[in-house]
Amino acid sequence: MVQMNPVVGDVDGNVRAMGQWVKRARRAGADLVVFPELAITGYPPEDLVLRPSFLRDTYQALLWLTTQCRGLTVIVGYLEEGGRIRLRNSAPLVVPSGLRHVFNAAAVIHDRQVVATCRKTFLPNYGVFDESRYFSPGKRALVCQVQGVRFGVNICEDIWYAGGPTRDQVFVGRAQLILNINASPYHVGKGRTRERMLVQRATENDVMVSYTNMVGGQDEVVFDGNSMIVDRTGTVLTRARAFEEELLVTDLSFDGKARSSGRDTRFTQRYPVKRVRLFPVPRRKPNKPVPLTNPDLPDDLEQIYRALVTGVRDYVRKNGFRRVLVAVSGGIDSALTAVIAADALGPDRVTGVFMPSPFTSPESRVDAKALLKALNVRLLTIPITRLWKQYVRTLSGTFGERASDATEENLQARIRGTLVMALSNKFGDLVLTTGNKSEMSVGYATLYGDMAGGFAVIKDISKVLVYDLAGYRNRKAVDAHGKAVIPQRIIARAPSAELKPDQTDQDTLPPYDVLDPILEAYVEQERSLREIVDRGFPLQTVRRVMAMVDRSEYKRRQAPIGIKITQKALGKDRRMPITNRYVKR
Repeated sequence: MVQMNPVVGDVDGNVRAMGQWVKRARRAGADLVVFPELAITGYPPEDLVLRPSFLRDTYQALLWLTTQCRGLTVIVGYLEEGGRIRLRNSAPLVVPSGLRHVFNAAAVIHDRQVVATCRKTFLPNYGVFDESRYFSPGKRALVCQVQGVRFGVNICEDIWYAGGPTRDQVFVGRAQLILNINASPYHVGKGRTRERMLVQRATENDVMVSYTNMVGGQDEVVFDGNSMIVDRTGTVLTRARAFEEELLVTDLSFDGKARSSGRDTRFTQRYPVKRVRLFPVPRRKPNKPVPLTNPDLPDDLEQIYRALVTGVRDYVRKNGFRRVLVAVSGGIDSALTAVIAADALGPDRVTGVFMPSPFTSPESRVDAKALLKALNVRLLTIPITRLWKQYVRTLSGTFGERASDATEENLQARIRGTLVMALSNKFGDLVLTTGNKSEMSVGYATLYGDMAGGFAVIKDISKVLVYDLAGYRNRKAVDAHGKAVIPQRIIARAPSAELKPDQTDQDTLPPYDVLDPILEAYVEQERSLREIVDRGFPLQTVRRVMAMVDRSEYKRRQAPIGIKITQKALGKDRRMPITNRYVKR
């Protein structure tokens, strides 16, 4: 099982890497090698699927990969282009690629030949998935036999349904092993949910299940790996590490017992099963038995933190950036963002930019410097007081006698945004924004100010979770070398944007331990006003928060993408109209 990290669109680079994985698997004595879903193209390829040249290049890459598979059976995810659409009593139409049949498929390569293809049956079309936009569904199940072992191949979503192709592969095709290939993104709790599902699918069908998942970051989604094999009794035999590439080599044995639909009156066949018998290849001298590895799933905080590190590392690496900039303020959000960036890229590739204004406290100056010193990250200080005063003077004639308000506060944020983007333009560094999900949900952020940048690291992290992650990272640092990296005062101080004297976030927002549960109920769970109030929250507070969320949709549309952590992130997961008068009562 090859838990690999492909790059979307880099079909040549991906198959070259796969050729190296195949060589490693051959040296390990493998008979069967399994790659993730759409491993050749990377996932999700999105509108690249609509380009005929991309489909042709994908097929050529598959043909090259077959040349590397001497003496092995290899399962690999790719794009299969089917026939053009025909009208009844008509010749084939010449149509755009988007109207051709394209399948999310798995090729079965056996000793340098493509001998069979499995097409994905269930096409997810929710959250970050848009597969119905691109793919046609498969209509049949596949079972292959090699060296006396019958295995079925299916793809990702296909195994989530009790009535999916797995059942027909077992009860009709008599499969002893199900090979399920995946590009399954991470969100909190996903690993345990997957494992429960795989245990259920294995036990209800009396079959062994191999689940091979992708790993790595792709734009806002992160794939966590956690590939595993579950035996017929529901026991997890082996598991790959989370968030790391790995070749997971496992010895499996089978008792040869056949399954039969004839003795199960509850069974109704839904899919025709194609059976393919593969000719045997000369067996090499068997290696010593491979010991099983089954690392425990990390706890939720560790998984979230590792997902954020993976997302930053891969976004920077895969998009060709060398360095990143983080505007550090002495506050908790920028501190966590800077620590994640340093862990993802190394401190030498991170620059912290401190831009004090007249309202920046002495504590913030000290804490920002202490943070970057603990991280061994370069600090760049650019005061903005003179610039801000010049802006205010320039606008004073136009503003007239109007009192100072959020306009003057936001000028500070916009000056800072201009400065970090100037540094980005001059040096080619990527700006990481520091806004969290609580702020982004209610619009407590400045367009073209603190929202200016290229990648939003903690965009899907609530404020309460920001503090939890900061505590987790400090405990990890103390365990490693006895010293926290985030100064304790940053964690202990009341959060503040420091855009006017003695300002705190709670001047504008409810306390975060009240705000965050309301946001979770409204944004992630789609609860109504009455349902949220029934949970014990004040009516006026809930109504106010919901209105702030709805009013701020135009801001979120202009925000940079960020890493998805929850089941419903502020990106592809949630696509609300900006012009919208519906109120969820």
